Amino acid sequence: MAVSPPVCDFGWKAVPFTLPGTDDRDWTLDQVAGPNGTLIMFICNHCPYVQSVIDRIVRDAKELQAFGIGVAAISSNDAGEYPQDGFDAMKAEALRHGFTFPYLYDESQEIAKAYGAACTPDFFGFNKDFGLQYRGRLDSSGRQAAASDAKRELFEAMKRVAASGQGPEHQIASMGCSIKWKAA
Repeated sequence: MAVSPPVCDFGWKAVPFTLPGTDDRDWTLDQVAGPNGTLIMFICNHCPYVQSVIDRIVRDAKELQAFGIGVAAISSNDAGEYPQDGFDAMKAEALRHGFTFPYLYDESQEIAKAYGAACTPDFFGFNKDFGLQYRGRLDSSGRQAAASDAKRELFEAMKRVAASGQGPEHQIASMGCSIKWKAA
C-alpha cells in the first residue's frame, strides 16, 4: 500500500544518531553532515518505489555532495520479516549501485521513529544548522520511473538549501511503501 509522509515541518531539528554502515563502520549525524546541509533518505532494498529511482537517487546524491550537502541513506525495515532488507543485502545493494554515501542500518527502528519516517523513499533535507527544509519527493516518479526529463525536485530543493539555507515553500510529498515495522 502506498503511503505519503506529512508536509515539511520547516526548522524541525535533525535527530542525532549513531548507526552501522555497510562499509563496516559506525556513522553519526555529525559525520554525515555537509558544510551546506544534510540529506537523510529512508530507503530499502525491496521497495518498488525505491528500485524504480535508485539510479536517480545515486546520481542526485553524488551531484549534491559537490554542493557541500552531506548524504546518508537509512534502512529501517524489519529484516526478520523482509530478509531482502537485511544488512548483508544492504551491502550488496550499495556495491551494485555505487553508493557514494553511507548506507546505514537502523535495526532497532528507533531512528525511523524519531524522524517520523513514513515510507520508502522518505527524504529529509536539512540546512547547515540541521533545520528541516525539504520533505518532498525525488521527482514525479511512483512505482514506475517518471520520464527521464522529469523535474529533479529533491535535487533543485537541496541546491537551494546549499546556497541559501532555505528550501522551497511548495513541496510535493514523497510516496512509497510503508516502513515495515516490527511487531510490538
